[in-house]
Amino acid sequence: MRTRNETSLPNEQNNDAIREICSLLAKVQDEQLIYDFFGCLLTKAELQDAANRWHIVKELSAGTTQREIVRKYNMSLCNITRGSRELKKEGSAFKSMLKLLSNEE
Repeated sequence: MRTRNETSLPNEQNNDAIREICSLLAKVQDEQLIYDFFGCLLTKAELQDAANRWHIVKELSAGTTQREIVRKYNMSLCNITRGSRELKKEGSAFKSMLKLLSNEE
């Protein structure tokens, strides 16, 4: 029987597949192709979850409180807390992506 952590962490084979996808995405310069790829790869619910997580990260980065995000997006505090913890980590990938986003604007 699997524990909660075992189901949330990719096994070696899945990790290799995720790295392969990342490598391919790093080579693609066509935003529409990436958008279409995610539309094929993920269900509507999974896409919504990913979009919600990105909203959380952007809101937290902008200084919005966790409670305000709960009210604004009707999300669980648990998901918001996870985003907050990730933003606080040294070398956070979220911070790097937000920096890229701010450089584009």
